[in-house]
Amino acid sequence: MVGFGGKQAWLAVAAGVPGAVIAALGLRDLGEVPWRDGIDLAHLTDDRVAVTPPLPGARDTQWVLATGRRLLTPGIDVIGLSATLGTEVQFFATHRVTELHRWQRAVSGELVRTFGYVGQTGEVTSWHGEPDPAEREAGLPGTFDEETTVLVGEKDVLSVAAAWSIDPTTLTGRPAPGPLRIGAAD
Repeated sequence: MVGFGGKQAWLAVAAGVPGAVIAALGLRDLGEVPWRDGIDLAHLTDDRVAVTPPLPGARDTQWVLATGRRLLTPGIDVIGLSATLGTEVQFFATHRVTELHRWQRAVSGELVRTFGYVGQTGEVTSWHGEPDPAEREAGLPGTFDEETTVLVGEKDVLSVAAAWSIDPTTLTGRPAPGPLRIGAAD
């Protein structure tokens, strides 16, 4: 397998099926690709998304990961995806140039948690729900108001991803349990 994570966005879908994830994202399934080619294509283009087979992760759950620059654009509806797929869906994004760091978590169509931060301005752009222990360990306070100072980096996004589902940077070199698939926007 080939890992990813830096300057990227991805979804983690609990007990997901790759074809169902591609369909829920409104993408055309282009089929299987070699891991390196698929991850590179998703990272370098605006209209392709790489989708993994189910991978073992947090909470003894299988997770399907979907990644690509396309997911960095506004409009990824984690709540809608969670409702459509009938499971937990998580969204992560990190881009160290602008210090953009975000994560969201929805379960069965209900938003559980969202956090967004832009380090260039020091602005918390979204906050819903209470931080869990993984987020607190990453440095988030228990509550947020206008007086609260927050400092989050890429490693914090990856540590929350590891606690909630999978840190995708850890995939490199591990044996693949199946092929990588590519979806394309029409």
